[in-house]
Amino acid sequence: MLSSYNLNHLQEIEAESIYIIREVAAQFENPVLLFSGGKDSICIAHIAMKAFYPAKIPFPLMHIDTGHNFKETIDFRDAFVDKLGAKIIVRKVQETIDKGRAVEEKGVNASRNILQTTTLLDAIEEFQFDAALGGARRDEEKARAKERFFSHRDEFGQWDPKNQRPELWLLLNGRKNIGEHFRVFPISNWTEMDVWQYILSEGLALPSIYFSHKRNIINRNGLLLADSEYLPKKEGDLTKEMQIRFRTIGDMTCTGAVESSASNLQEVIKEVAASRVTERGGRADDKRTETSMENRKREGYF
Repeated sequence: MLSSYNLNHLQEIEAESIYIIREVAAQFENPVLLFSGGKDSICIAHIAMKAFYPAKIPFPLMHIDTGHNFKETIDFRDAFVDKLGAKIIVRKVQETIDKGRAVEEKGVNASRNILQTTTLLDAIEEFQFDAALGGARRDEEKARAKERFFSHRDEFGQWDPKNQRPELWLLLNGRKNIGEHFRVFPISNWTEMDVWQYILSEGLALPSIYFSHKRNIINRNGLLLADSEYLPKKEGDLTKEMQIRFRTIGDMTCTGAVESSASNLQEVIKEVAASRVTERGGRADDKRTETSMENRKREGYF
């Protein structure tokens, strides 16, 4: 059960997010909502629906598809967007590779996660989007803690954390030059626990892989990766069926699972409350270097 304190807190952060989303609609001519099918983007899409109800969301959703996604996520994405009555744009990393705009990584640690940057920037250029709403939160990772609500990107789609505008008293500055755009993060002030509590309070549906299920897993240096055709194998890799769930959703080649018996939202919330590992602690792409996320963000990553 949610306490009155929790409900008041959720109402406050929801109101802040609604304000930010409405500011996007007011200040920008051609925004888009980045939608992965993960819990954070589900929350933002739901909040956007509430922000403009009874009208429809006045901008499209867009998914940058690595081609190595969990099937459950793609199935959920299509059903969710259909129920929402929204328009979705899908741009595929495979098409970026086919055009020679990106090069497939090789080796046992190969992933398409980084390649999404080029696909995203190409899509922003293709549709001339001037704002892209995303689900990043400040508690996820230290580079994301440097973001503003309105995070400026230059004409090359790049981010300079030292050149962001102040947002005193929640005054949001969307002024830009030709070719520039903004990334907007309406749930920046939310925590992972806030997201789960909000999902429970709003009765939101989620992809099934957020809950405990059996799956063939490869334990790679303590990182539990789903065995799939997309995961390059190396000598010594052993597959074992385990009872797991995923705390975050991304490319199958770098998204780690956690052992879990949490089969419903209440159990997930208890598990998250007791965890001493961050949500992105199971993401292989964040472990490449200490500054891997910041380096990717500077180049135009989400």
